[in-house]
Amino acid sequence: MSPLGRWAAVTTVCALALSGCGFRGVDSLPLPGGPDLGDRPITVRAEFANVLDLVPQSVVRLNDVAVGKVTEVELERGTTAGRSWHAVVTFKMRRDVRLPDNARAGISQTSLLGEKFVALSAPVGEAPSANPLGDDDLIPLTRTGRGAEIEEVLSAMSLLLNGGGLEQVSTITRELNAAMNGRTATIKSVLHRVDTFVGTLDTNRGAIVRAIDSIDRLGKRLADERVTIADTIEKAGPAVDILRRNRADLTKMLVSLDRLSKTTVKVIDDSQADLLANLRSLDTTLRNLNKAGATLPKSLETLSTFPFPATFDNVIRGDYANIHLSLDLDMKNLAQNLLGGTALEHLVKQGEQMRLMLKPPSLSVPQPPLGVLPDLPAGPGTGGAGGGDGSTPTPTTTPSPTPSGSPTGGGGLLPLPRAMAPAGAHGDLYTLMTGGYQ
Repeated sequence: MSPLGRWAAVTTVCALALSGCGFRGVDSLPLPGGPDLGDRPITVRAEFANVLDLVPQSVVRLNDVAVGKVTEVELERGTTAGRSWHAVVTFKMRRDVRLPDNARAGISQTSLLGEKFVALSAPVGEAPSANPLGDDDLIPLTRTGRGAEIEEVLSAMSLLLNGGGLEQVSTITRELNAAMNGRTATIKSVLHRVDTFVGTLDTNRGAIVRAIDSIDRLGKRLADERVTIADTIEKAGPAVDILRRNRADLTKMLVSLDRLSKTTVKVIDDSQADLLANLRSLDTTLRNLNKAGATLPKSLETLSTFPFPATFDNVIRGDYANIHLSLDLDMKNLAQNLLGGTALEHLVKQGEQMRLMLKPPSLSVPQPPLGVLPDLPAGPGTGGAGGGDGSTPTPTTTPSPTPSGSPTGGGGLLPLPRAMAPAGAHGDLYTLMTGGYQ
């Protein structure tokens, strides 16, 4: 085969191979030294507002470590208001990379003039999701961004240098030097005070945050009640108009109130001595009421049944009366009850002292057992009731009673009862009072 035929055959074979593999340019060919994707890489899509000059085969990095590569960059119509188009970057990454499904993606570059790459990072300002970033997941526009381009930095610098703010900065620096010259101590004092103030604010940061939150809640509450507040303000208009019409009367009332307060103050000043005297007198009354304690309410209960106790209705039961009466005639108690708490209370104490000075006579009266009357001394007409020596009389028998049945002076009949003693003898009451002694 001639050389020309050999080249034609090679060209035909290459064309068939390329057409069968879907060749899309040099950028579709894998580059040597690329990131290792493993056996089963996952495919992730990310939406960007601007991908700059990012191209397929660019590296995908996590913490500056290559974990994947870009496979496709395409343009897609968006649904967000104000953004009709946005770029969608499809990349493959290793399956063993652990990222939450709310991870962030950005376009960065390796150096000032280096290549672009996709930088993945954990979410910022929110908690990581429990679900991992998996195959066919989408990172939306809200979680993507890009870094500043060198062209943008140089453009901003040129704007600053050409008619920017450098001249103003020079003026500000010169004026600051003129203002601070000779005032070093004052400026240091101000800085110290500012430092103290900032430290106090930092110490009370929690309280300040709570106050701001409270103000925020108040603002929300006022916003919710905006209609009610507006209605109140509208309905307050007639009330304000009424106050305006009655302004003269209100002024007169306030002037009269001022005169009344002045007169009241004058009366209180003039009657201060009498008022204090009355209060001191009232203090004595209140002290005596306090001494009464719980006795006073109990005494007031008897007002409705005076002079009888509250239980007097239990005295008469049908056709009979049932009463137990305790009569206290002790002069000390009577004087205390009648004169206590009065100006004559000192007489009670004087009477007590007088009672201590008077000594009652010492009398001893024999006390016989209850129910037994004392024996009478022996004598004529006692019917042999026993002598004064305390011997027990011995009864005697008589031949026969007298016709009249009356006892004889020395008869042997039983002694008569005390109440039936002869008239010449002393009565039992007298004997009881004297103890049996003549």
